[in-house]
This record gives sequence, C-alpha cells and structure tokens, in this order.
Amino acid sequence: MSGADWRSESAYQDVKKAETIDIAWEWLRRDGEYRQDFRGLLSSKHSSAPDHFRRKWGLTFPR
Repeated sequence: MSGADWRSESAYQDVKKAETIDIAWEWLRRDGEYRQDFRGLLSSKHSSAPDHFRRKWGLTFPR
C-alpha cells in the first residue's frame, strides 16, 4: 500500500485480504507522532525508553 494513490480504488485491492494487524500497521507508520517517537527511541540511551514506547503505542515485541 505504500505510495498508493488514495483516490484509486484499484490501488487498495489488497485491503480486502488485509488482517487487522496489517491495517493497524499501515495507520501507525503514517502517524507523524509515532514516527517522531520512533526516531526518539532510536536515539535514546535510556533503558526505559522501549517500555515507554511500547506502552504508549500498544505494541508488543517478540522475544
């Protein structure tokens, strides 16, 4: 869906097969605040930063 023309119905044919997690990821990765927080997470040296990020955005990470 990346780079899709939002006005073109044919650009979103895969949405019919998408699962909830796919749609959630598409929304999240386009969210400006999430992207800003993610950049901050990458540059953070605080050990609690990943937990705060995860709780704020409702994410889980496989171990």
